[in-house]
Amino acid sequence: MFTGLIEEMGQIVNVIEKSQGMEITVKGNYITKKIKVGDSIAVNGVCLTVTSFQKNIFKANVMNETVQRTGLKRIKAGEIVNLEKSLTLQTFLGGHLVMGDVDCEAEILSVVSKGIAKIYEFRLNYNGVKNMKYIVEKGRVAIDGASLTVINVNDEKSEFSVSLIPHTLKNIILGKKSKGDFVNIETDLFGKYVEKILKFSNYFNEKNSSKSGITFEFLKENGF
Repeated sequence: MFTGLIEEMGQIVNVIEKSQGMEITVKGNYITKKIKVGDSIAVNGVCLTVTSFQKNIFKANVMNETVQRTGLKRIKAGEIVNLEKSLTLQTFLGGHLVMGDVDCEAEILSVVSKGIAKIYEFRLNYNGVKNMKYIVEKGRVAIDGASLTVINVNDEKSEFSVSLIPHTLKNIILGKKSKGDFVNIETDLFGKYVEKILKFSNYFNEKNSSKSGITFEFLKENGF
């Protein structure tokens, strides 16, 4: 689990394609000072396990499911990436709880300056439209692993916007991207749990009410 507060921007050193996925080698000057084999590190918001490391680089394996769902399928040597080590119970939670399990990708539709900030507008890709229900105005979303606040939502078009101040622009890779680029999206974890709970609550309520002869329609008609 992560906070969405990027610790540093690292660099992809090497990418090796394999039949069951890929192996990536990542350079990080800060994050590698405190890692060990088996640790979890979010690379552009994708939770990966350290398989080996030396000096200021580490290696991680990526399975096909992750490759296809995320922007790692386009990753190349030399590319800059966001890095964050998994949190501990002593970690300051300044962003929000991020799992490192990317839901889908989104395309940057526009980048517009507004005062000192820049407004980034996104559209979820075709396979990710179903995740739009978890993105709410003033809620949080992880973009390439960075915890950001949603400022505007258009559910019909599967679009949303975030605003970045200069400090954030300098410290995450989104500040280096432009219109037409893609980003990894992880929506809010709690929305998914609430949806699941309500789904099962409604199922059992309907099942029990059908046995007793009492339905939601009956209750509504009788003032409940």
